[in-house]
Amino acid sequence: MMTPPVASRTLVTDATIVTMDAAGRVLPRGAVEVGGSRIVAIHDDSSAARRGFAGEVVDAAGLVLIPGFVQTHVHLCQTLFRGLADDLDLMDWLRLRIFPFEAAHDAASMAASARAGLAELLRSGTTTIMDMGSVRHEEEIAEAVTGSGIRAFIGKSLIDLNDLHPPLKEPSRAAIDSAREQALAWHGSANGRVRYAVAPRFVLSCTDGLLKEAHAMTGEFPGMLFHTHAAENRREMEAVHARCGMGNIEHFDALGVLGRRSCLAHCVHLGDREAGLLAERDAAVLHCPSSNLMLGSGVAPVPALRRAGVRVSLGADGAACNNTLDMFREMRLASAIQRPIHGPAALRARDVLAMATIGGAAALGIDSETGSVEAGKNADLLLLDLRHVWNPCGEGFGEPEGAIVYTGSPENVVSVMIDGRWVYRNRRHLTLDPDRAAARAREELRRLTARLNP
Repeated sequence: MMTPPVASRTLVTDATIVTMDAAGRVLPRGAVEVGGSRIVAIHDDSSAARRGFAGEVVDAAGLVLIPGFVQTHVHLCQTLFRGLADDLDLMDWLRLRIFPFEAAHDAASMAASARAGLAELLRSGTTTIMDMGSVRHEEEIAEAVTGSGIRAFIGKSLIDLNDLHPPLKEPSRAAIDSAREQALAWHGSANGRVRYAVAPRFVLSCTDGLLKEAHAMTGEFPGMLFHTHAAENRREMEAVHARCGMGNIEHFDALGVLGRRSCLAHCVHLGDREAGLLAERDAAVLHCPSSNLMLGSGVAPVPALRRAGVRVSLGADGAACNNTLDMFREMRLASAIQRPIHGPAALRARDVLAMATIGGAAALGIDSETGSVEAGKNADLLLLDLRHVWNPCGEGFGEPEGAIVYTGSPENVVSVMIDGRWVYRNRRHLTLDPDRAAARAREELRRLTARLNP
């Protein structure tokens, strides 16, 4: 399926618009005017906006319009393995399942895994991702991402140490050189919609030299990010202390790889100084609540990080650890898991919706381009129908942010626009064939497992 053409002008009318702008504006019957790939104007009065408008008019009466979700940490390479690594601690999950599975990928299985994951992400309202691939076959992820229409940071996983599964690694120089070649090919491609994030896997799978060279590469490409895992699991942290003599974040800081372009997934187990270091260096934390719970890793100190001024965003991680790529679930969990510890107002609905939209864009350094419904930004928009259950916010009561975060689900997603293109409209994919993607995933999983067990 081909990406549909951009309509010259589109006007979405009569929606409840949750802008997620700095003023927190919510327009009860507003209109959004799109020209090409960008939002041209936001109108308080849909009737006035319609007068004299020449272009496609979309009647969104009864619907809620919000910015698209920004998932800052996913693994498309793991979609194929959903349900095959349940009930394991992180280190055993990697050693017994995920690293062997990733090592068994070929080009066809990687493509199938990526397309199955992208279909799920789009239908549940995610318009931007930062993806960490595996050691090989990153070109398949790049092709799938480009064709799907999603906005993405992508990057192969850099691994030059692997005691857990030695076949999944490569020499340091080969890892860095191939990442640079990929960045030259894809960073800023698809009219800027696809960018590169250099992605060393985590401290225990990387030499210090690899980590430093990977971070240094971000200075060669405007807007490139440094994407890694950090401080996820207690056993991991014991091993980090044994090797480095300090905590994960402290070690990153000592190496000089902690900074504005550093995006660190998880950050569950932080030492006394480490939250302060994250704030001082302006690193971003990519919070993955369902993954942290499913793997028994713990609860990240998100309220404390936010109070310290750390940019905290949300991601589903891989479908092999949390079994879903659903941002609605991440939002609800992000709020709920903090309440027994910090009280019911620790992370309010608006806070969490911000983490899933404008906060995610800020973590990726693209909040001037996307993450809120504002004139001049890319037209990355969702239309939601919250009427699957009776909801008082549709009757003039309550707040739409609460309805989205606490009762929302993928079934509420009606249409998704990215860069001014409808990629999912009236609950129908326009850039991917989900049935074909599922069929290919089933076939490629059978072949992959046969390679593992000849």
